[in-house]
Amino acid sequence: MSGRIPQAFLDELLARTDIVEVIDARVPLKKAGKDYQACCPFHSEKTPSFTVSPAKQFYHCFGCGAHGNAISFLMEYDRLPFPDAVEELARLAGMEVPREAGRQSNDDGIEPLYRVHELAAEAYRETLRKSPAAIEYLRGRGLSGEIARDFGIGHAPPGWSFLIDRLGRDPVLRTALVQAGLVVEKPGGRLHDRFRDRIMFPIRDRRGRVVAFGGRVLGEGTPKYLNSPETPIFHKGRLLYGLYEARQAHRRLERVIVVEGYMDVVALAQHGIRNAVATLGTSTTTEQVEQLFRVTDEIVFCFDGDAAGRAAAWRAAENALPAMRAPKQARFLFLPEGEDPDSRVRTVGREGFLEDLADAIPFSEFFFRHLREDADLDTAEGRARLAARARPLLDRLPEGPFRELMEAELAELTRLQPRPGRRRAQTIRQTPQPTHTTPVREAIRLLLHHPFLARDLSHPPPRDERLPGLPLLAELVDFIAESPHLPTTGAILEHFREHPAGQALWKLAERPPKVPEGGELTEFLGFLDLIERELEARHLQDRLAALSARPPSALTPEETEELRRLLACQVNIRER
Repeated sequence: MSGRIPQAFLDELLARTDIVEVIDARVPLKKAGKDYQACCPFHSEKTPSFTVSPAKQFYHCFGCGAHGNAISFLMEYDRLPFPDAVEELARLAGMEVPREAGRQSNDDGIEPLYRVHELAAEAYRETLRKSPAAIEYLRGRGLSGEIARDFGIGHAPPGWSFLIDRLGRDPVLRTALVQAGLVVEKPGGRLHDRFRDRIMFPIRDRRGRVVAFGGRVLGEGTPKYLNSPETPIFHKGRLLYGLYEARQAHRRLERVIVVEGYMDVVALAQHGIRNAVATLGTSTTTEQVEQLFRVTDEIVFCFDGDAAGRAAAWRAAENALPAMRAPKQARFLFLPEGEDPDSRVRTVGREGFLEDLADAIPFSEFFFRHLREDADLDTAEGRARLAARARPLLDRLPEGPFRELMEAELAELTRLQPRPGRRRAQTIRQTPQPTHTTPVREAIRLLLHHPFLARDLSHPPPRDERLPGLPLLAELVDFIAESPHLPTTGAILEHFREHPAGQALWKLAERPPKVPEGGELTEFLGFLDLIERELEARHLQDRLAALSARPPSALTPEETEELRRLLACQVNIRER
């Protein structure tokens, strides 16, 4: 059934759903104080770090960071698209899922994009079945019909108007074709297909929806690979080709192999290695690494052994630094020069490739080996060079055992004393002064996990856009205060799922605030106090800048006195 699911229904559905029952039916939970615990279903662990809160209707893993409400759990654990997860919860609650018709929203331009990609993928698959040359090409690369089916591989035929002729008669789809970049509009309004005579690899998002394509030319034409441009539903740095298929093949991914090409992914799958993913024509991003560490504990980056491959490996290592925390680990496999995963697995077979993986270099070894390439550690100058290069990079690592061990290894290599660890606050201050975040972000985080705080305020925070996130904080306070029943953490996140700041809210909710029980209101009011001070300072600065920009002779006596007071206030604010 088409149509948007009303937000009011989602709110009611989550109000009727007990997340403990939903998760316990799939992952046996044990009572632990007010909450429930289990070993995390999303990564391997021996000591339970997966916590489910019935009060918040929210789950969180302190090991891998997985978190969310009942809907997101079904999406992650059962690998269900969002509508199917909602349908399943509604079935359990004995509710019928309604749909909105004729809605007007910012999503009106999004749904046709999803639809046109699915229709294009279907058309390309149909064309492949009728293309002897394309079938012969895939067979020549060692691919079976089963693998082509599992990955939805198709063929864009020669010619300039295949998709236009097939889908372009519908004006909505015609617009979506252009917006998706499947069709290119030339000056004068002429249209032609972007992909012509290419093997087509559909790129799917985490819900399995086709959101873009990669096209591999038949033969030796250029460019060898052509990708869809970025669109509202496709961002190269956020997706990985093959991740959806890997998760469909494995309930739990013990390891994920990151390669550089679509053919590498499908060739490995053809040989029974169905846990490979590929970047989309760009360097591996931090967001992609974090996404992978949500579903596995180990990543193996597999690159060619030439200079370009090693340069790509180093970029991946740099971008992986912010995500490297125990028990996660990354390793690097460099293939013999001139080989890629596709050719390698066809040469040595599945078992031979798995042996290659077993010899992959640990992250720490590759990291220090790269940095010390032209640093002579037998000299003080060389050791100083290594320290100067490594320390800014190690600062990007999260606090924890892995960072401490990396800094200890650097100290051993350079014969320098390890830097003292950062001081950790032992108590919660009455007026918080966060160093790595902002009062607005921390106030939002507190509110997400303790919604009752919104009802203890006499008035909501101002919607002042001069402080990033402050309008969102005010919107959260209004939503909670106006809700008939106090919403839970899970319900709030679901309500804001499609909000422009929805993704940021889910990210903030990932790390619960560390506040002693009973001290939430004091902490929250402390952040609001810091926000008011910042707004006051911004106001004074704006007024001071306006008066200072005018010549003294143009100021009235009152304005001159105001300028004097503002300068004095500025000094006082700095002293505070």
